[in-house]
Amino acid sequence: MTTNPDAATPGPRAEASPRASLSISELLSYRLSRLANLISGSAALRYRREFDVSLAEWRTLALIGEDPSFTVNRLARRAGLDKAQMSRVVTKLTERGLLARELGPGRTTRLRLTRKGSGVYRGLIAAANERDEALRVCLTEEESAALESALRKLDTLARAMRRSEE
Repeated sequence: MTTNPDAATPGPRAEASPRASLSISELLSYRLSRLANLISGSAALRYRREFDVSLAEWRTLALIGEDPSFTVNRLARRAGLDKAQMSRVVTKLTERGLLARELGPGRTTRLRLTRKGSGVYRGLIAAANERDEALRVCLTEEESAALESALRKLDTLARAMRRSEE
């Protein structure tokens, strides 16, 4: 049975040949993680220098700037932080006057950017877009399209794998 090379779910492979085990430095998950850490690390240095925010604070501001309906719980899930970490980040950003908390429905607290936070967000998102363009410059249009497709497929598959492990 052959698999659709565009499918994002695992399946049997035609002519599956035995293959030697890969070393950690050859594993896709390790390589992607290292690359993500390199990119995030350099971003963190720039955002700290230019905007005096940590990477977690940048992500928080960016996510709220994109969608002001976030609660702390939803924001934590989306940013990949636990609730306690996110609560500390939100508290720090609130104390700095970049975020405001407002009562939402029930016992929820909604978060919004303050005027000062909106200004920092605009600067951060401009810098992030500039960095994104700098990263993409080494890719042809075809490579960029292939990367986008591969990332979507890997994201879908990784989410399915995560659900199966829970």
